[in-house]
Amino acid sequence: MSKKRALITGVTGQDGSYLAEFLLAKGYEVTGMVRRSSSENFERISHLVDQIDLRQADLLDQFSLVNIIKDVAPQEVYNLAAQSFVPTSFSQPLLTAEFTALGVTRILEAIRLVDPSIRFYQASSSEMFGKVHESPQRETTPFYPRSPYGVAKLYGHWITVNYRESYDLFACSGILFNHESPRRGREFVTRKIAESAARISRGLADKLFLGNMDARRDWGYAPEYVEAMWLMLQQDQPKDYVIGTGGQNTPQEFCEHAFAHLGLDYRDHVRVDPNLLRPAEVEHLLADARLAEEELGWKPRTTFRELVEIMVDAELERIQEKRSARGI
Repeated sequence: MSKKRALITGVTGQDGSYLAEFLLAKGYEVTGMVRRSSSENFERISHLVDQIDLRQADLLDQFSLVNIIKDVAPQEVYNLAAQSFVPTSFSQPLLTAEFTALGVTRILEAIRLVDPSIRFYQASSSEMFGKVHESPQRETTPFYPRSPYGVAKLYGHWITVNYRESYDLFACSGILFNHESPRRGREFVTRKIAESAARISRGLADKLFLGNMDARRDWGYAPEYVEAMWLMLQQDQPKDYVIGTGGQNTPQEFCEHAFAHLGLDYRDHVRVDPNLLRPAEVEHLLADARLAEEELGWKPRTTFRELVEIMVDAELERIQEKRSARGI
């Protein structure tokens, strides 16, 4: 029996790298789609480059998407590529729309034209709930996005529903709440806190500047969330699912745990910078993932405190590796 083939867009990102690992462990042949760039950033998948097939294509280029799907002939496509940093979406709203909204249409259209039997996963986001109408948020909660990123994700979500209903594609979305790991981008608040706490504990920095310390988020552990993506594509019928922990914490609480893990008091080092506040804030997000537990058999396993400690410990290891490389 031949191996299943999967195509992952955004394979060099946090989720893409964990999903590639997960699918390889399941015996898949994995192709990762990467954009042509003058400087390649394969840091998150450096340990996988000899196990996966990397091919160039672009969510802005319809022809390249048609070609990669023809050439790879995957049974499953996971669309994780996007402009995914909310603050950047305010300064680059049009680019965010091109990648995060219209890019979804282009890849769905490529699937429809080349092989409608392909199963498609779209990475939706809890940011679509925005100014929440009810709490916790479930699959039927109305959307009210509060950023160009959230609006673009909402377009991608609804166009996936539209192609499912219009062309009978197996197309589904995971409405994933915040999920973090040591592979999170350095611009994201969780990685920023973990890295700064580690550097401060080693005398490499003294202060950390953050924006809104009171926004409440449902934070989970990214490697567990990619399993939910895969489970969605193994069902008999395509459906959208909320994925989250059902718990809420703030950046302030993240700071408290991160610094306390290192024997420090965050209040001695963390300052609020008004310049880091968003034009429109999402005040609280909280997942109701009961449907995923009932139908997919998925639920989170890592606690918030464990997640914080995993990220801080990883930053300490990075510091030590750099020092060892310099012979310090």
